[in-house]
Amino acid sequence: MKTLALLLLSALSLPAATFYVTIAGLGGEADYAQRFKMWADDIDGSLKKAGSDASVTTMNAPQLEQIRTRFAELVKQAKLADSLVVILIGHGSYDGREYKFNIPGADITAADLAAMMDRVPALRQLVVNITSSSVGSIEQLRRPSRIVISATKTGSEKNATNFARYFAEALREPAADTDKNESVSALEAFRYAQTKTTEFFDTQKRLATEHSVIEDTGKGLGERTATAENGQGKLAAAFTVVRLGANAAAARDPNKRPLLDKKEQLEQAIEKLKFEKAAMPAQEYKRQLTQLLLDLARTQEALDKP
Repeated sequence: MKTLALLLLSALSLPAATFYVTIAGLGGEADYAQRFKMWADDIDGSLKKAGSDASVTTMNAPQLEQIRTRFAELVKQAKLADSLVVILIGHGSYDGREYKFNIPGADITAADLAAMMDRVPALRQLVVNITSSSVGSIEQLRRPSRIVISATKTGSEKNATNFARYFAEALREPAADTDKNESVSALEAFRYAQTKTTEFFDTQKRLATEHSVIEDTGKGLGERTATAENGQGKLAAAFTVVRLGANAAAARDPNKRPLLDKKEQLEQAIEKLKFEKAAMPAQEYKRQLTQLLLDLARTQEALDKP
């Protein structure tokens, strides 16, 4: 674990790129096919505004070999300091033993995807499985440095998910940026989509057929809420999925990009510190937080200059 922590620390100190792979699966019916493609295209548009460091790949109903080819390319392209984001949209199935994501031809299993992601050097990884029965993939996908978001909490939640729609919305909706730092973290996107999904079922006066969960400890099978008490959310809070507004503009400006990198590193350190608060003396927590906030304020001031 100490070695992993050192690798994460060194990775955060280097300029990094983010590789996104969004896959819309087989619809089965015209309505679902159109819906899955629409959400994938929505996500694609948001990610391409994230900054110059983004490599965005969106695949509509690809076959297994096409997915393997893209991941083989990522093995060569990605570096340790980089991030990998994989988003699955569509129909999934789970028989109690094996999760499958429905694509044309042979389906891709959670074990298949885990093996592909394991070979990509990017140390910081996020997989957002917003298919039906998606919780069945967590046991295979979880890793100490990988965040897994699932649209369902049981394999029996087999309906096409509404969470997918709201996760796509979170990547372009300023309201998802709850700390107003002009970036949407994995935890913010998860919470936004979860809240919107709950509101949907409440408004429609329907029994909820999906309950999203998050796992980023490398050990569990997902929790509905992420707190310092249950250990969930530490990585997700510090993982930027998409930049908004001034942050997106700064990412495209070579003169401001180093300052943006520093700002994001400080924000990540603050989120990490918050999760460690309970295990620290109060004075030490206050000292570290004060220093980080001062550094962040100075960095933001420099970023705001014309």
